[in-house]
Amino acid sequence: MPVDVKSSPALIDVPGGELLLGHLRVFRRQPLEAMSQWWRRHGDALRFRLGPKTLYLFSHPDLAEEILVHQADRFVKVYEPQRPTGLALVLGNGLVTSSGEVWKRHRRIIQPVFHRTRMAAMAERMAEVGEQRLSGWTAHAGRSVDIADEMMRLALEVISHTMFHTDVADHIDHISHALRVSLKYAFDSFHSPVRVPQWVPTPRNREFRLALQYLDKLIYGLIAERRRTGAQYDDLLDLLLKARDEETGAELSDQELRDEALTIFAAGHETTANALAWTWYLLATHPEVAARFHEEIDRVLQGRTPTAGDLHQLPYTRAVFDEAVRLFPPVPAVQRKAATSTSIGGFSLPAGAIVLVGIYHLHRHPAFWRDPERFMPERWLESERPAARCAYLPFGAGSRACVGTHFATVEGPLLLALIGRRYELQLAQEDVEPEILVTLRPKHGIRMTIQPRHQPRQSA
Repeated sequence: MPVDVKSSPALIDVPGGELLLGHLRVFRRQPLEAMSQWWRRHGDALRFRLGPKTLYLFSHPDLAEEILVHQADRFVKVYEPQRPTGLALVLGNGLVTSSGEVWKRHRRIIQPVFHRTRMAAMAERMAEVGEQRLSGWTAHAGRSVDIADEMMRLALEVISHTMFHTDVADHIDHISHALRVSLKYAFDSFHSPVRVPQWVPTPRNREFRLALQYLDKLIYGLIAERRRTGAQYDDLLDLLLKARDEETGAELSDQELRDEALTIFAAGHETTANALAWTWYLLATHPEVAARFHEEIDRVLQGRTPTAGDLHQLPYTRAVFDEAVRLFPPVPAVQRKAATSTSIGGFSLPAGAIVLVGIYHLHRHPAFWRDPERFMPERWLESERPAARCAYLPFGAGSRACVGTHFATVEGPLLLALIGRRYELQLAQEDVEPEILVTLRPKHGIRMTIQPRHQPRQSA
């Protein structure tokens, strides 16, 4: 069982590493399972090696708070413009990857774009797109589909309409493939001990370059078209184009717009899609929860399309979503680099140390959650949220908490209610395995049968 770092601050070196590779072999095979086993066996503060890289894994709320809140200026994003790795290979120097003054400037410009007051209008567009997408589900009734793929397509259409005011239905397969290829390449670059330069024409490098070229062409094309025509759509791209630094009055360059737009586009659909897929999986495996979920939706909505204003009347639906992202957080670990030598939890870290905050472990920590492995939405209605500030971090914490939190907390429950109003999803496969591919995905999808539900009549 994980130890309390306050009473036992020792940093544990994970045993079993090989001479040159360290723990690389087992990590590459199943990173989530490897880290979870290490955590359960050895505690909340661990050190391990991936080839020549030494990493620290911290899975206690106090340590997470120290890294993400109290010493946020000392634990920075890992971004090297001359030699980018990880997500920076795809997203460039956007909010997710940048640090220092660049990040501060971008945050000042982008934060107002996602203000809570804008979400009602965005929610209306989300619901419209959702209804359009669901109209095509009639053909799937009674058949088995990959609900993870369906949620990815739905979330991709939602973000394309809310961000670019455009329908990408004809390009969804290509966009989804390009994102999957590029994000997988980015994740693998993080733990690979030997990196083949991108200019070397290996099949994988060529595939990655083609995927990134496609995404660049898409985003730059939309930016150029909007600048050329001056068309106004009141979407997220409009807001980014109009946004100015409140201190200097400067706007974002095309390169900066590309990085931020692609960041929002990729992160904005990937995280929500996976959260929804895991939610449907948990509902399908907990029929008593599903029954209460459907009862609330039927009672509140009376057969109509949900709006943002309905969410406060759907507390159980929101609790279902919150509990799903507790068990399967879209981002299972947060990575930082120590900008200077420092200490946390009573031990020292050298400058340049790579740190992982184990969000997946924080959310299942037995010292902070009752029955942590159980799917219990009611815990959110009974005010069971742990006292520890950083025991629940689906959107991060501190100054670098996710800028799209309001967007996600509206979109997730709204789409959940919209689908649950019309359909019941039943599990059609036995084994579902989570895998880290930047976000926490079901490795081989989730096959489910779509069953239409009887919809109550709307009240007169």
